[in-house]
Amino acid sequence: MVPTVEWKDGAVRLLDQSRLPEFVEFLDCRDYQTVADAIRTLKVRGAPAIGVTAAMGVALGAQTVTASEYEAFAQAVLVICEHLAATRPTAVNLFWAIERMKRLLTSIRTQPIASIKAALLNESQVILDEDIALCKAMGQHGATLIVSGQTILTHCNAGALATAGYGTALGVIRAAWEQGKQIQVIADETRPVLQGARLTAWELMQDKIPVTLITDNMAGSLMRQGKIQLCVVGADRIAANGDVANKIGTYSVAVLAKAHGIPFYVAAPYSTIDLKTKTGADIPIEQRNPLEVTTIHGSHPIAPQGVAVYNPAFDVTPAELITGIITERGVFKPAGLAAEFQ
Repeated sequence: MVPTVEWKDGAVRLLDQSRLPEFVEFLDCRDYQTVADAIRTLKVRGAPAIGVTAAMGVALGAQTVTASEYEAFAQAVLVICEHLAATRPTAVNLFWAIERMKRLLTSIRTQPIASIKAALLNESQVILDEDIALCKAMGQHGATLIVSGQTILTHCNAGALATAGYGTALGVIRAAWEQGKQIQVIADETRPVLQGARLTAWELMQDKIPVTLITDNMAGSLMRQGKIQLCVVGADRIAANGDVANKIGTYSVAVLAKAHGIPFYVAAPYSTIDLKTKTGADIPIEQRNPLEVTTIHGSHPIAPQGVAVYNPAFDVTPAELITGIITERGVFKPAGLAAEFQ
């Protein structure tokens, strides 16, 4: 896979996902403000990828701070952290990564400023490397749930594009495929930004994993016909009780899966589990630009001008609809997650 995010030649290089699948283009962010804008405008998206990008944004910003005394340097870095944290409210990996960088900043306060800058950059790379390793471990655990010959439905994009590499939900699918299991994937388009159509279908085709694209309102019909045997999705935040926030439309898929007796799994690393958030009702849901709903790519109108629009980016799937949560440590019932990750 093409790297989603990496440090290259003194910049944070991002695969510009807003341009896929028509164009494979990269954005070199040379200041933290550009990194923040890339997160806000979905040039990079997916909770784990956002976390890695934010960490690299903190490291990038720190390199340009000119203060020679720790207190002034730290204050400047904290301003950078606040700017990045204000980009998107739902994906907890963003805040997890920034807090990790802030803890490191405090723990090495006695070191020379040059050493602190180097340590922050190294930590962002460690976070990236860890993410890939976690996704591969998740994939191995999740692949045990897949039987050769099954057709798997996924929603939005939770693949290598949504992480530092390999993927969460698509990591599970990818691992099963690498094990030689003959599977089929159904990707729903995922309105309004079409991450399933633009990204998941593209990513699976790159790996030559059989994929069929459907519109969002076809899933129930296919389930009723027995054409789907398993659902697996990613997550942007998992509450302590096992409720899951993910791309809008995930709840609908979970309800349909429950009605048809189809297992519904969520794949996510520990950084997506937010034990401070008790239930899904406490998860902040990002509201996005109405143009995402009334146009395609912001330029092709598909609705009457001036129509009222409601555009939440995420919804919450209650724990009771979730068969299991796939993590790097194994597969758990939602109710058992808090005890495992305390």
